[in-house]
Amino acid sequence: LQSLLSHSDCYVNLSLPTATCEKIQTKTVNDCRNPVWNETFYFRIQSQIKNVLELSVYDEDVVTQDDHLFTVYFDVAKLPLGERKTPKYFLKFDHVSIILQSDNNKVLCVLFLFPSGKDLSLTVKGSYEGTQDLTLGPDAIISPSFPTKFHYVKYMEPTLNVMLPKKKRYNANACVCPSHCSCPQDLDVRIGYDLCAEEKDFLCKRKKYVAAALKNVLQLEEDLQDHEIPVVAIMTTGGGMRSFTTTYGSLLGLKKLNVLDCATYLSGLSGTTWTMSRLYKDAYWSQKDLDEKIREAQKCATKCKMSCFSMERMKYFNQQLCQRKQEGYRTSFIDLWGLIIEYMLHDGNHKLSDQREAVKEGQNPLPIYVAVNVRDKYSTLDFKEWVEFTPYEVGFLKYGAFVRTEDFGSEFFNGRLLRRLPETRICYLHAFPLLVSPCTEEEPMLPTRPHEVKTHMLTPEGPFSSALRDALTDRLSVAQYHNFLKGFQVHNDYLGNEKFCRWKDTVLDMSPNQLSEQPDLLGMVDAGFFINTSCPPLLRLERKVDVILHLSYSAGSPFSTRPLDQACKYYADQKIPFPKVFLSEEDRKNLKECYLFQDSETPGSPIVVFFPLVNDTFQYYKAPGMKRCCSEMEGGKVDVTSCTSPYNTFSVRYTDENYHQLVNLSEYNILNNAHLILQALRTAVEQKRQHKK
Repeated sequence: LQSLLSHSDCYVNLSLPTATCEKIQTKTVNDCRNPVWNETFYFRIQSQIKNVLELSVYDEDVVTQDDHLFTVYFDVAKLPLGERKTPKYFLKFDHVSIILQSDNNKVLCVLFLFPSGKDLSLTVKGSYEGTQDLTLGPDAIISPSFPTKFHYVKYMEPTLNVMLPKKKRYNANACVCPSHCSCPQDLDVRIGYDLCAEEKDFLCKRKKYVAAALKNVLQLEEDLQDHEIPVVAIMTTGGGMRSFTTTYGSLLGLKKLNVLDCATYLSGLSGTTWTMSRLYKDAYWSQKDLDEKIREAQKCATKCKMSCFSMERMKYFNQQLCQRKQEGYRTSFIDLWGLIIEYMLHDGNHKLSDQREAVKEGQNPLPIYVAVNVRDKYSTLDFKEWVEFTPYEVGFLKYGAFVRTEDFGSEFFNGRLLRRLPETRICYLHAFPLLVSPCTEEEPMLPTRPHEVKTHMLTPEGPFSSALRDALTDRLSVAQYHNFLKGFQVHNDYLGNEKFCRWKDTVLDMSPNQLSEQPDLLGMVDAGFFINTSCPPLLRLERKVDVILHLSYSAGSPFSTRPLDQACKYYADQKIPFPKVFLSEEDRKNLKECYLFQDSETPGSPIVVFFPLVNDTFQYYKAPGMKRCCSEMEGGKVDVTSCTSPYNTFSVRYTDENYHQLVNLSEYNILNNAHLILQALRTAVEQKRQHKK
């Protein structure tokens, strides 16, 4: 009604987060249909980072919250130095003139004050510390005994805000003493897409095992040269206790074929990570008989889980969560779930970095655990970032940013480790699965000039659509960890970086301000809530994986092939080399035990040997070439597809018979298709030889 009786009372908010944490506001032009502002504002910018100026127009309202009309985003990189730019905008606003000038001023890197506690509040917006409270001495003189530091980005030019206590007298001789501090040149966050030094060293050692195993398996007369050795990866998918159990059977089959020693990597998510963490407690697990490991896992899969909800056990869980909170971690329901998993699996107090012992000589494949980072208010389809965990490092595929595994969860700012927390137990890393409701939206197109962001306008959503989005993207719980990317800013040419664009798949990738304004906490969830695959880390260019043994533990048609179909579409959209999956309608209705996919025409495309979880010939054969007699037919009746299957994802307890049948089925499917695995390995060796020529 007010808008019908009067014109808008508009003002403009200017925000350049890469230059300052403050938002600048123009004067309000009252009761005007075509407002004009003749005001000048100055920002000091760093040209090496991506600077996008946000101009948000608001309608001032005395009674209710000001109405956000629209926002225009302008890439400052479009401005030639010293020239005036007048970008034409739409709607009723004519133009904004912007000029870029050079500035050679220097600024102090770190601000220092000398205080002591609670009566005086000092705030530097955008700094790691934020606000610090100081207690004045008896004579109201600040003591310089211990400096109070604020860590902030050098070019942000933050303001020091001082809040004085009320009704206090201060000695006029009180002083503030500035000081310079030399920052260490070496960052605690490793920036770069290359593999870390420890993984490179592992690869050299692992090649000896792989070369010997390939010579044996392929019955080669001569030893393989270094350039002839393919990189083989075993990739598993999630599925709770089903994938936990099936992984044992698959690895047992690969062990019997001597193919396990041919593998350089073993990746997993969800339930398969439970198997991996148990195996890697033994530093030489792949060099030993797996039967004992399978018997130990059977006790976990078949025992009653109700005891984990006893009063005594709940008290223990509460003590552990309190201890975790005291250490500096955020706790939530998801951490309780991690403790429950630890109890169910007899996992013990283990850490991911402990697994370095199992790969220090290259004696086992390198384990890679996969998750995705999500953000509040965004569905998993809209925003997710692949994160990999190895015994050496934890990091983002997209940004090429990694921290040492024992430092994950500690507090970082601008690449420096400022507060080290005890390494998180591996049980908390097992607890990522949670509920996510996806909501698909169209992603912005990449600009013609990849280093520039197009000037565009955003019209904010209304209260109804905002409430609807909140309902669709609400998550019951997220595993939260301190964000080691805090303080970093996006490079000006980030969209021209091929390796960034390889994983550029979120709605915020075209909004550098929102990428730069990293939240304080990462939100980790199971990658299966986007795609049930642990393959992305294996497709990093630096790992050069030649063969992927794709072990799918999704149950029930069409779910057996859905993760692979989704992954193939995703890789195609991202232009990541991966073979196309061709399955006939008959195949999709009645899946075979194994398929081989390859694309020899696309450089860098791996050979994929796909094992869906199906019960095909196992119904009639107890081992390859050995038919079941009448009394043994019952052992072949393993239901992994129907809705009444005992192996559904939410089942946490199996009978002894169910457990053995699932292990035997997954082992059989590997052994019965050894010829396809060997075919893939031979092809990979031949391709490596041809590539050298």
